[in-house]
Amino acid sequence: MADDRGAFDPFDRPSVLMFAAVEIALPGSGYIRLVDGSGRVSFGGRTFVSLDDDYGVLADLEPISDGLGDEAPALRVTINPPTADAAAILAGQDMQGRRVLVWVGALDPVLGQVVPDPLLVFAGEVDQGIVRVGLGTRALVLEVVSVWDRLFEDLEGPRLTNSYHQAAWPGERGLEFVTDVKRQLPWGSDGPRPNVVADALYSRPT
Repeated sequence: MADDRGAFDPFDRPSVLMFAAVEIALPGSGYIRLVDGSGRVSFGGRTFVSLDDDYGVLADLEPISDGLGDEAPALRVTINPPTADAAAILAGQDMQGRRVLVWVGALDPVLGQVVPDPLLVFAGEVDQGIVRVGLGTRALVLEVVSVWDRLFEDLEGPRLTNSYHQAAWPGERGLEFVTDVKRQLPWGSDGPRPNVVADALYSRPT
């Protein structure tokens, strides 16, 4: 619509509903396709639902961040699984490397149709899954890295993962249940390391 001056008013357009859609490949075959909010959306031969009967709902999608230096873009996808078995599957070792795709799109609230075409904003793979359990709550956090992360694979030096640990020492399961490593280690290079700080209990008197 034009105003008295004949200029187009950008705020006088039909409203749209924004949505984020996530596709996660499962071990073997099959996918989890979730959309934030309620209802379902379909595009590109895929249908995304707000509630998956087996794996629950999309609880949170961390904003996608750019990588700096020797880091690739990454994000966290949080799902509320309905059962402990579902959480165990999503946090299992077989999920490592599974493809994760994220789209952002718009829905016409009048027609109930997806506005062509949703934008694929992230393509990556599962790095690790972390189960967080609280009083009456259960959440599964998937740490997802970009496909560009593979450019850093130079096969030099060990990796702090269960798969590499068992490849070097078959049957040694010391890292099998380590899912949340806080300290960042350099990838295949002698990078900067934290300084050693003496504990006050053992420091010499001045």
